[in-house]
Amino acid sequence: QVRIVGRDRTVGIDADDLAKVVRRVLRLIAQLVALARGDETIHAVRTVQAYAREDYEKARFSERINALFLNAAERERNSAMLTSIVIVLAFVGISLILWVGGRDVLAGNMTAGQLSAFVFYAVIVATAVGSIAEVFGQLKRAAGASERIRELLVTVSEVQSPSANTVAAATIAAPDAKSQAAEAVVAFDHVDFSYPTRPQTKSLNGFSLTVKRGEVVALVGPSGAGKSTVFQLLLRFYDPQSGYVNVEGRNVRTTDLATLRSRIALVSQDPVIFSDSLFENVRYGRLDASKDEVLAACAAAHVSEFAETLPQGFDTPLGERGVLLSGGQRQRVAIARAILANRPILLLDEATSALDSESEALVTDALEKIARQHTTLVIAHRLSTVQNADRIIVIEDGRVLAQGTHTALLQSSPLYSRLAALQLKR
Repeated sequence: QVRIVGRDRTVGIDADDLAKVVRRVLRLIAQLVALARGDETIHAVRTVQAYAREDYEKARFSERINALFLNAAERERNSAMLTSIVIVLAFVGISLILWVGGRDVLAGNMTAGQLSAFVFYAVIVATAVGSIAEVFGQLKRAAGASERIRELLVTVSEVQSPSANTVAAATIAAPDAKSQAAEAVVAFDHVDFSYPTRPQTKSLNGFSLTVKRGEVVALVGPSGAGKSTVFQLLLRFYDPQSGYVNVEGRNVRTTDLATLRSRIALVSQDPVIFSDSLFENVRYGRLDASKDEVLAACAAAHVSEFAETLPQGFDTPLGERGVLLSGGQRQRVAIARAILANRPILLLDEATSALDSESEALVTDALEKIARQHTTLVIAHRLSTVQNADRIIVIEDGRVLAQGTHTALLQSSPLYSRLAALQLKR
C-alpha cells in the first residue's frame, strides 16, 4: 500500500514553470522504472528475498511514487490554473459583449439579430482560444518530455572514428613504436590511463606490452591491477591520456571503430545473453553464418549438450538476460559466439569462471584449440587455466612487474609465486 502525503504549495501558471515540472516528473518516472522494473528489484528479486528486504524495497518504492505523485499533482495544478484563467477571460469577454450589445439593442443602435451574431462569434473565438491554451500546454509538456532525449542526441562521444583526411594526413604512432607495432598484432607503448570517474587514479601507468601473431598471452594480477582496462583500450571504449595502442600495426586512433572492433572477438566474465533464441544468440557473432556453422560452434563450446534439454532445442527463447540458463551455460553460449565470429584477435576475460570442474575442462580444451589459431589475450584469476600460455604477464598497479612462462615466473616473480601458492597448492 502507498500512503500519499500532501503538502502546501504556491502554484504558478508560467509555461516555463510547467515545462520544468514536467521534466522533474519524467526524471522521477525514470527513477521509478529503474527501481521497480530494473536490476534493483526484478532482476535481483532472489537477493531481496534472501536478505528479507521486502519491506525495505516496498518503503523505497513508496517514497519514490509519493514524490512522483506530488510532482504530477503540481503539474496538473499548473495546467488547470492556466486553463481556468483562459476560460474566465473568455466568459468575461462574452459577458462584456452581452452587456454592451444589450445596451445598444435597448438604445436602438443594434438589432437583436446582430447581437446574436456577435455572441455566436464570441463563443467561437473563446472556444478557439481555449483550445490554443490547451495545445500550448501540451506543447510545453512535449518540450519537457523531449529534453532528456535531446540531451542524449547532442551528447558527443569522446571516442570517434577518424575522418579519411585524418587517417591520410596523420600518423599518431610514436617513432620508436613503429617497428614493434609492425611485427606485433597488439602493442601497448608506455600507456597511461585513468577512468573519467577517477582522474586522479591511474589504472595503467607506463604500461607496455607486445603480443605477436598466434601468441597466447595471459594477464594475471590482483583485482584492480588494470587487466580489464587493457581490453577496454584495445576495443577503444576509451583513449589513453598518453602512450599508444596499436592493433595489427596501426594506431587505434587512426582506425575506423567498426573496422577495429570487427577484428576482435570478446568473451567477458559476465556474458550478455539476449532475449532471443539460443540459435540467434550464438549467430550474433557472425550474422551471415549458416546453420551448420552455428551448430559446429555450439558443438565446439559444448553448447549442444544442454541445448537438447531445452523445451524447443536451439529455438528456445532464453528470456531476458538469459534467465533460463545457468551461469556456466551462459558462458558457453558466449564462447560459441566468439568461436563462430572467428576473428584474428581473441579476448578472454575469465571465460571459464562460472563453469564447474567438468565443464571447465571441456571448454578449456576447446578454447586452447581455437586460441592457437588466433592472437589471444586471456585475463585469468585462476592460474590453473593459463599455465600453458606462451607468456604470462604479471600486472600490479597498472604496471608490468614480470613476464615469462609459468615455471620461470615461479622462480622470478614473488607476486606470481604468492598467487600460485594460494591457488595451486591447496
